[in-house]
Amino acid sequence: MQRFYESVSASTSLKGLPRGIIEAKSDLELKPLWSTSSSKLETNISAPHNLLAIPVGLKQKRNVNTIVQKFLQENFTIILFHYDGRLDGWQDLEWSNKAIHIVAENQTKWWFAKRFLHPAAVSIYDYIFLWDEDLGVQHFNPKRYLDIVKTEGLEISQPALDPNSTGIHHRITVRKKANKLHRRVYDSRGSVKCSDASDGPPCAGFVEGMAPVFSRAAWHCAWHLIQNDLVHGWGMDIKLGYCAQGERSKKVGIVDSEYVVHQGIQSLGGPSAKKIRRQSTLELTTFKQRWEKAVQEDRNWVDPFLRRIRRHNPRLISSLDT
Repeated sequence: MQRFYESVSASTSLKGLPRGIIEAKSDLELKPLWSTSSSKLETNISAPHNLLAIPVGLKQKRNVNTIVQKFLQENFTIILFHYDGRLDGWQDLEWSNKAIHIVAENQTKWWFAKRFLHPAAVSIYDYIFLWDEDLGVQHFNPKRYLDIVKTEGLEISQPALDPNSTGIHHRITVRKKANKLHRRVYDSRGSVKCSDASDGPPCAGFVEGMAPVFSRAAWHCAWHLIQNDLVHGWGMDIKLGYCAQGERSKKVGIVDSEYVVHQGIQSLGGPSAKKIRRQSTLELTTFKQRWEKAVQEDRNWVDPFLRRIRRHNPRLISSLDT
């Protein structure tokens, strides 16, 4: 955050201001319109802060309420991204006036996150949960989850998926019942072989986009990875390991003991789901092209993982490039 402050202070557009007046940090906490005692302010500052952000539609109100209730018990800040424009239908929930509500019709989670979860705006939060609305949390406890993440030093993580979930796309996300967490998967099937020599996606250092959890530092990086004009975020999960603040095979993991059920409910887009999938495929191609162009043009950048991947699993390089 110090480097972020220095970059803000050095900005040409801020030269007209004295350095000491620039406050680089912000948050999403609701502020009272009347004065608050200094003791209460000190308590709020010293308490741990974490954020849950979810894109929501009114059709998933009951499930979202169940999710939010769990997180409110651990004093999370809640922000709801209303992609269907139907804000009024949430006001009967007792916690609704304590949440942040942002309304923009037919926009995705990544569109909202890029515009409203700027690193400076979420700088007080230790962890950012950027979840989909169709997750079952019967077997999930936020406090126990974060205890594991902190103990294990995970910068990017996700809860494991119950094997009976709908829409499981990668074996690494499936819950291993005997584990507290896992960082890799072993799989001899398919074109990509996952073994001890595999230390990159999709065998290790990987989470899916449905339920990622970021440390403050990891989110600072991931926010920049989100492309402003590519709203679906497809393909970005393969690159998230670059934001792991170290070796991705160690700093990225799946928590098994606190797991969720992915219900796989298609809400955003409705009848236009096929068009959305086509658009997502086009955006994935664009993202890959931009990544390659950026790598070629930045002669000072050295891929921290490429040399190791080529040494251990050259077939994986070709699979990720396709």
